[in-house]
Amino acid sequence: MTRYAIYATPPTDSALWDLGSSILGYDAVTGRDVPFPDHPVFHDPLSLAWSAEPRRYGFHATLKAPFHLAEGGDAAALQADLAGFCKGRKPFTLDLTLAVVGHFLALVAVAPEQAIDALAADCVRHFDPYRAPLTPEDRERRHPETLIQRQVENLDTWGYPYVFDDFQFHMTLTGAMEPADRHRLEPVLRDLLAKVPLRLTVEALSLFVQPDREGRFVVVERCPFGG
Repeated sequence: MTRYAIYATPPTDSALWDLGSSILGYDAVTGRDVPFPDHPVFHDPLSLAWSAEPRRYGFHATLKAPFHLAEGGDAAALQADLAGFCKGRKPFTLDLTLAVVGHFLALVAVAPEQAIDALAADCVRHFDPYRAPLTPEDRERRHPETLIQRQVENLDTWGYPYVFDDFQFHMTLTGAMEPADRHRLEPVLRDLLAKVPLRLTVEALSLFVQPDREGRFVVVERCPFGG
């Protein structure tokens, strides 16, 4: 069953997009695998393991987490609404750095930025009418027993626990890793990231689509800001 998501991404012709996609081994614009960076650590079979989960989603920052369309929902209407939503927005820029987020590595904002927090909150609210309620199976996938009460309420109300006060902008580069593996990979990623501008200009939002649970997300539309 098809899922949709609204993500922030670098311009898809940028060095940051190319590198992020290469680290994951997948380009969500073309829907194809791409070569990993040319470094011995990426030739280790473990690289396929730690990149397997984020590879399914492509290089992105979540603003409206993946959802099934509500009954009677229309993908074309969602796409048109996203285009209109973006026309009223002004671009802004985030400086990025590599950080440990939970058990994985990701790019995060160097400093808190109200603009991205507000944009994420607006996306959660504005596009929620398109979202079907979580199935019991989808709810269980979020392991609600591990969440604090506010996050459980977010999950039940908005379909995702990490919204509003629990939102943290991040662009995932790995799946969950053991500390020893993470410590081995982190300096390699820092060296690679030092070769590209670690600055994200949020000037558009992308609509991603996953045709089924076993498939990968692909970009179907990138809607530019009009401000």
